[in-house]
Amino acid sequence: MKELSLNILDITENSVKAKATLVEILLIENSDTLTITIKDNGTGMTDEVLEHVRNPFYTTRTTRKVGMGIPLFQFAAEQTGGNVTIMSKHFSAFPDDHGTTVTALFYKKHIDFTPLGDVVSTVTTLIQGHPNVDFLYEHKIGDNFVKLDTRELRAVLDDVPLDTFEILIWIKENLEEQYNSI
Repeated sequence: MKELSLNILDITENSVKAKATLVEILLIENSDTLTITIKDNGTGMTDEVLEHVRNPFYTTRTTRKVGMGIPLFQFAAEQTGGNVTIMSKHFSAFPDDHGTTVTALFYKKHIDFTPLGDVVSTVTTLIQGHPNVDFLYEHKIGDNFVKLDTRELRAVLDDVPLDTFEILIWIKENLEEQYNSI
């Protein structure tokens, strides 16, 4: 993928398919590194799935025989000297505390570092496509940060759907404004 924001989109879509009601997208960036963590409260993965999830020729989907999301994300991190860790608790073993956390470390100064890309559009697209899922997006850049929490929006909006055109425009403009003020 040409932008890490597309990897974020892909992995977050997996969280939604795993019936997550909350997905946290956390980015921590300094002059040398970028850490991307995607954490959800979805059904989680069994040990068997977790064992094979990094294999591009393994997928739980029935529509195709390859699953490239995690392997491509891992490749992007490893080509900079970084890595990907995956922790998951399946609901069958952890009925009250299940979900998956994917964390990737990238070294930004490496020649093969993939740019972050249009993360504002990624977050807006996720909210538009999944208005009933809550998203917490935080991007810490040095001492500055950008934050959007759809739970806070819901508390103010009084049952106005998050995929309402005006709300989506506000979300996009709010994120852009936060980035421009850094």
